[in-house]
Parts: sequence; structure tokens; C-alpha cells
Amino acid sequence: MSVTRGNPPPLHVPPLPDRPRSTHPLRVLMLYGSLRERSYSRLAAEEAARVLQAQGCEVRWFHPGDLPVKAPGLDDHPEVTRLRDLSIWSEAQVWSCPEMHGSMTGVFKNQIDWIPLSVGAVRPTQGRTLALMQVCGGSQSFNVVNQMRILGRWMRMITIPNQSSVAKAWQEFHDDGTMKDSPYRDRIVDVMEELVRFTWLTRDLRDALTDRYSERREAAAKAEATAALAHRAVND
Repeated sequence: MSVTRGNPPPLHVPPLPDRPRSTHPLRVLMLYGSLRERSYSRLAAEEAARVLQAQGCEVRWFHPGDLPVKAPGLDDHPEVTRLRDLSIWSEAQVWSCPEMHGSMTGVFKNQIDWIPLSVGAVRPTQGRTLALMQVCGGSQSFNVVNQMRILGRWMRMITIPNQSSVAKAWQEFHDDGTMKDSPYRDRIVDVMEELVRFTWLTRDLRDALTDRYSERREAAAKAEATAALAHRAVND
């Protein structure tokens, strides 16, 4: 029995663009997953932000307190719009989330659910670099960073290899919110340095790095169908 394979376009080596390197500060969006007044996921993100700013990055925050629960009819809510605009602005993101019942919190997942994979021709997350951190109330766990890694891949982000998990986070911060000197803080510094390096290497190439054969083929087929319809309309 013969197998029909259609008419695939020929393969070629995808080119990397030859363009000047950007010189503006790296743009990093910070997201965290708790609404507590003393939120350790926010404090860990604040420590990470200080490291990033010391390396010359521009850091912006989304604070999720006024973000509505994901539901139909709320796409024009001001906080939804602000979150999506920040994601488009960013070249890198840091996600910091506490572990609750062995998983990420609803506060954090709600933010991700509001960021679509595409808005028209714009992809708010595709090709952006991503660093992952979690805080734990007890012993060290990696459940949340592993779950967030799946989300990052699904959203076509360049998720860096290193990650941070802070055990017994309640004892790792000073009263003023800064982090105590410890191996946990060292790891956060490691992760942020790696995020900076990966972002410098990829931010001017992200469209090429996320270019896909299947999507090029689909776009060509749609263009061909549109041209055929236009041709028939003119000749009918």
C-alpha cells in the first residue's frame, strides 16, 4: 500500500540573521506566586532583581494582587493588558513561586494562564529566556521548578539549565527582606548570572532560534490558498 506524503517543500539550513548586536540594558520581567504580606517567593525575586540590576539589567515587576481569575470576557481588564504588555517588553523573565501541596500556587498559574501563546502575529513569550526559582516551607523540593520548566517549554521560552530551590525559606531572610549569606543565595546569584549570559547570547537571534519548518510550511499553504481565492474572485 502506498503512503501519500503530500508535497513537502525542500529542506535547507535555516540562516542566522547577520545584524548589529543590541546595546540597551537587558529587559527582565519578574513574576512571583504569593499574595502574603511577607511573601518569600517575592523576597527571593527581589534578591534576584538586585543581582540583575548589579549586572546592568532593567528590571520590571508584575504584582498579581489585582489580576482577575482567568475567565471569559476579561481580556481587556487593565491588569491583564499590563501583564501581557510587560511580557512583550521583556527579553528575559524570572519566575519565583512557592510550593503548595506539592505544586505551584494558583496565584502563579493564573498569571501564566493570562499570557497567551500568541496575540495576532505577536508571541508574548516565544524566544525569551527564562530562569526558575521556588521557595519551600520545609525541606528542599524541586516539584515547582520542574512544573514551571514544562510551562516554559510549552510557551517556547529558552529555559536556562540552572535553577534555584530555597528550603525553609522562612529562616533565609533578614527582617528587612534581604537574603542571608548562604549557599541558597549563592545559587540565586549563579542562576541570575546564567540568565544574563543566555539572554546576551540569544536576544538578537530569538526569531531565528524559534523558527520552525512546520510553521513555515503552514504559512506558505495559507498564502497559496489566499492567492488562489483572490485569483478566482478576480476571474469570476
